[in-house]
Amino acid sequence: MGSQFNNLPPDRRRAVHNAIDTLRAMPPNVRQREVESGRFNQFSPQERQILDDAARLPLAPTPAETNRSAPEQHNEQQNTRPQRYVPRPPR
Repeated sequence: MGSQFNNLPPDRRRAVHNAIDTLRAMPPNVRQREVESGRFNQFSPQERQILDDAARLPLAPTPAETNRSAPEQHNEQQNTRPQRYVPRPPR
């Protein structure tokens, strides 16, 4: 997957990276379904393969999630209800 990604032109790499960030924000059980739903049809077959591969991986948290301190996470968990993923309709 890495070599395919690195072989993309810079603008396409950014677009695929943004889509992977979108997938990363979804629960693992939703990622593959979203890739198959047609939501990412604006990507080439090679780019969709990269997204498909990424959707199957246990994606690491985003940098913003890893930079939060433990007390902040604890307070947020106490003061908020669980959030759920609501997919956007395809364009």
